[in-house]
Amino acid sequence: MALGNHSTITKFLLLGLSANPHVQALLFVLFLGIYLLTIMGNLMLLLVIRADSRLHTPMYFLLSHLSFVDLCFSSVIVPKMLENLLSLRKTISVEGCLAQVFFVFVTAGTEACLLSGMAYDHYAAICRSLLYGQIMGKQLYKHLVWGSWGLGFLDALINVLPAVNMVFCEAKIIHHYSCEMPSLLPVSCSDISRNLIALLCSTLLHGLGTFLLVFLSYTRIISTILSISSTSGRSEAFTCSAHLTALILYYGSALLRHLMPNSGSPIELIFSVQYTILTPMLNPLIYSLKNKEVKVALKRTLEKYLQYTRR
Repeated sequence: MALGNHSTITKFLLLGLSANPHVQALLFVLFLGIYLLTIMGNLMLLLVIRADSRLHTPMYFLLSHLSFVDLCFSSVIVPKMLENLLSLRKTISVEGCLAQVFFVFVTAGTEACLLSGMAYDHYAAICRSLLYGQIMGKQLYKHLVWGSWGLGFLDALINVLPAVNMVFCEAKIIHHYSCEMPSLLPVSCSDISRNLIALLCSTLLHGLGTFLLVFLSYTRIISTILSISSTSGRSEAFTCSAHLTALILYYGSALLRHLMPNSGSPIELIFSVQYTILTPMLNPLIYSLKNKEVKVALKRTLEKYLQYTRR
């Protein structure tokens, strides 16, 4: 088989979700709508948290960073996807592909850490309410945020730096709508054992580690709430169960996507759509837009804006 390196293989072909032009047109409309909802929902949440001083708490500080990460996460994937859905030449440069892999690792890794930090914050607020102020001090939640970003970048460097030296085959077809490490490795004609070890270790340590923290935190939260024999307690338990379900879908799809052998099957595409496109859209709804404090803050912000425009 003929080989090519970065100097000869300059582009990859992304096969996307469908080869049917009519289906591609429908997918363009669908994912454009999802992207616009993602941008509007997360931007609105960022603006409301910044504008209302009552939301300047550890939980909403973490939530604002989650919204920013979701904006970045979606913007790493969806614009190029939309471009390819309308284009006859569905290509991406080698450099662009590696850059996309890098930022997928950064945003997905940072999001996983932030979600575990938010789970710990919920645990402290509900199960250790009397000590919450001491547990979630100003320095701790800031360290949680910057530590999340740091681990996200470290995860990306561990995986992408070895990939820079990969030699790619002339059959440069990627059976996916974006560049992710599991899709990039099969088009390499060089030894990828180090890349597989880096991917496996980062997925298990980073992904599974943060998921276990989330799962244990929410298990304790739901157990504590169910011990309260009141309607409000049951309602809070239902909300926490919804959070946990959303988290399991995110972590489950992301972990399976990175641990399953790459075959280009539809289930791999479904997993990727779930954690890279749907989760950033749903997070504002799951974590805040059903929250009474956010609704009140949004109403106050809109009232202030309307008063300002009438002057």
